[in-house]
Amino acid sequence: MRQTISILGSTGSIGLTSLDLIDRKKNKFIVFLLAANKNFRIICRQINKYKPKYFIISDKKILSKVKKKFKKKNIKFLNKFDEINLKKKIDITISAIPGLEGLQPTISMTKISKRILIANKESVICGWGLIKKIANKYKTKIIPIDSEHFSIFKLIENHSIEDIKKIYITASGGPFLNFKYKDLKKVQPKAALKHPKWKMGKKISIDSATMMNKILEIIEAQKLFNIPNNKIDILIHPESLVHAIIELKNGLSQFIYHDTTMKIPLANAIFEKKLDIQDFKIFKKNNRQKVFNKLTFSKVDKKNFPIIKIKDRANEYPSTSIILNAANEMLVEYFLQKKLPFLSISKIILTIMNDRNYYKYAIRKPKNINQIKEIDLWVKKRIIYNFK
Repeated sequence: MRQTISILGSTGSIGLTSLDLIDRKKNKFIVFLLAANKNFRIICRQINKYKPKYFIISDKKILSKVKKKFKKKNIKFLNKFDEINLKKKIDITISAIPGLEGLQPTISMTKISKRILIANKESVICGWGLIKKIANKYKTKIIPIDSEHFSIFKLIENHSIEDIKKIYITASGGPFLNFKYKDLKKVQPKAALKHPKWKMGKKISIDSATMMNKILEIIEAQKLFNIPNNKIDILIHPESLVHAIIELKNGLSQFIYHDTTMKIPLANAIFEKKLDIQDFKIFKKNNRQKVFNKLTFSKVDKKNFPIIKIKDRANEYPSTSIILNAANEMLVEYFLQKKLPFLSISKIILTIMNDRNYYKYAIRKPKNINQIKEIDLWVKKRIIYNFK
């Protein structure tokens, strides 16, 4: 029997990758629902190819344009997720709309899906309390598909948290791994965007350069798996082939190794145990034994990556993670606009965490998305005030 699948963010990189994987096993899936913003050309191509039952388009102008073009198609074109009316749950939803904009769609789809494969880290970082409550109510399984969190998910399947001494998330070290601190003072956006391993979007590239991406991943892991702060840490692993490690109290350690492609955790999450990865031809051509012999791991240099200092405070209060996410988002944008030095990103985040009003907002337990946005707005106003 074919499974129904929905993809939120179908025109983005994860959405396109998901559809590519599904295309190779067309007999197993029905593309039931797609959601996108405003890439008219790709939206039209996906309508013609997949003929989904629903297509949700958030940009109203594009929605109107699409409706006119496909008015004879038996497809329901909607603007909001709460307009969906289903009698039966969707089997799989892939949540890949970036930023806080992805939170409401994720919550809506959690109500009507059996499994949510989540790639939107902001949804977990800022709204996990809301998602978890809905998932428990509607008996929906949440599976993370970022490589680090999918690795942790698989590694801890057969272990209780009491069995585990330590969980390590690995970091490539980004473009400034071997820089000296004095050289980081002069870093420009162009250099920070040059990741040594792969090409990514601007925001994630800067997060990799500061290593804020790993702070956010630790926040995400703690929320998803209820990991105490003293049981999770970061290791530098330049080869980027091991994505997470668990150290057990019995003296054994386990890790998951796979090529640096999102397709592997994504394919495993979609197909579960019915997967032969060779069918997808996504392994890179390399001497795997040679690579195994060169795996290296080291501790993070806190002087060169000062943002690591906030690791132990990252989840100290219910809304600390919302504050950190908002501050980092805005400061990265300022750095890209050359409005502040590279090292000021971590300095200002620490300043925000020591602000006299920080505690008042950090202790809040948001009951809805508007309350999350209120905290997010306080942080951004605080930063704007500093730059007047």
